[in-house]
Amino acid sequence: MKRFLIVFSLLAFVTSISMSAQDTLRYHIDLKDKKATKFSLKHPEKFLSAKALQRRLKQNIQVDSADLPVPDSYIKAIRQTGVKVLVTSKWENFVTVSCNDTTKIDQIRALPFVKSATKVWKAPADAIASSRRDTIISELTVNPDTIYGTAFGQIHVSKGDLLHEAGFKGQGMTIAVVDGGFHNFDRIPALDNVKVLGTKDFVDGDADIFAESTHGLSVLSCMATNKPGVMIGTAPEASYWLLRSEDSDSEYPVEQDYWIAAVEYADSVGVDLINTSLGYNEFDDSTMDFKLRDLDGHRSVISRAASRLADKGIILVCSAGNSGNSVWKKITPPGDADNVLTVGAIVWQTGVIASFSSVGNTQDGRVKPDVVAAGVRADVINSHGSQGKANGTSFASPIMCGMVACLWQACPTLTAKEVIELVRHSGDRAAYPDNVYGYGIPDMWQAYQNYLNR
Repeated sequence: MKRFLIVFSLLAFVTSISMSAQDTLRYHIDLKDKKATKFSLKHPEKFLSAKALQRRLKQNIQVDSADLPVPDSYIKAIRQTGVKVLVTSKWENFVTVSCNDTTKIDQIRALPFVKSATKVWKAPADAIASSRRDTIISELTVNPDTIYGTAFGQIHVSKGDLLHEAGFKGQGMTIAVVDGGFHNFDRIPALDNVKVLGTKDFVDGDADIFAESTHGLSVLSCMATNKPGVMIGTAPEASYWLLRSEDSDSEYPVEQDYWIAAVEYADSVGVDLINTSLGYNEFDDSTMDFKLRDLDGHRSVISRAASRLADKGIILVCSAGNSGNSVWKKITPPGDADNVLTVGAIVWQTGVIASFSSVGNTQDGRVKPDVVAAGVRADVINSHGSQGKANGTSFASPIMCGMVACLWQACPTLTAKEVIELVRHSGDRAAYPDNVYGYGIPDMWQAYQNYLNR
């Protein structure tokens, strides 16, 4: 027992040293320019993947200066101050760093190419609990009446099942899911035939993305599940990238930086669509909170980046937020972005808006949400591997995203912006959109017919 106590004390001492050595602050470093870049727009193949270039070419999109990487010399100079570089963004031209010593940030501010440095994270006071895997139970019920299982209603309300019957199930489309973790995805039999092309963690590169939050797992299942009679998602034959940007242990603006790094990575690997069931307005430090006046699609850095995606040929589908019953009530960034599909939640059996679904419009008067989809008692696969029900615009968003992928498969000549408009104008309130339902419930089959009859 005495020996055990000594060993335990030593371990505690080592752990204490390790914890004290961890960086407790993170800063967002905005840069003035990219003058020191070694790349040229004449040779985009030097900094963009073949898939990213193919997407731009197909949609007649020009490569521009936003696509140029952050200059290596700038990153090197920042790193030489003694900070750790976490992520970079070429579109918004920033570097995110961590440190313990604020004098290092003063050194960074003095660099000639640095515009500003803003604190975006402080380590939480409470110790972070270790991730533990949920037990796999995998209790599945087979419905003999429909291949969709109990999930039929959530696709049928938008006529997405008719796209499936016509052979459009997402084949050839690539979707990135940017979320907080995909708990037990690698162990769940109901998801064992989902086509995952890769994973990446932008919060903690050493973490196990399959031992983190359960949220992304349920979000993914709305689109990707492909078990006839048990559940068929809205894009069962699409391919997926699983990307983590949400830190479940705290809520700080740094998560915007992770998110932007994730969507830029998604661009680089050639995705067609991104689903993100995340939104931000309140933080652990209330002085960092967004205000309603910020909802113009450009004030928040996450919304600025989101607004760029369609210009890169990517469709972003995002949740409107679950603030309908709160004082805030409004959509949350990046849901206020331009040229994205922001999705509110309805009770699919009645078509009535869920009371929790966030409302618009944007501060500059644009209609939000854009459309609505099933988001009350939505069918999901949970982290135990069983069928479950979930409420939230978090699930309305992927249900819609999968159908949009199938529609784009059916309408391959359209650009990202054209598909977004096609979906909006197939809504049952397209003639009189409002700030609760947006353009309403899209009829995806009618959208396809409208494409054919152009």
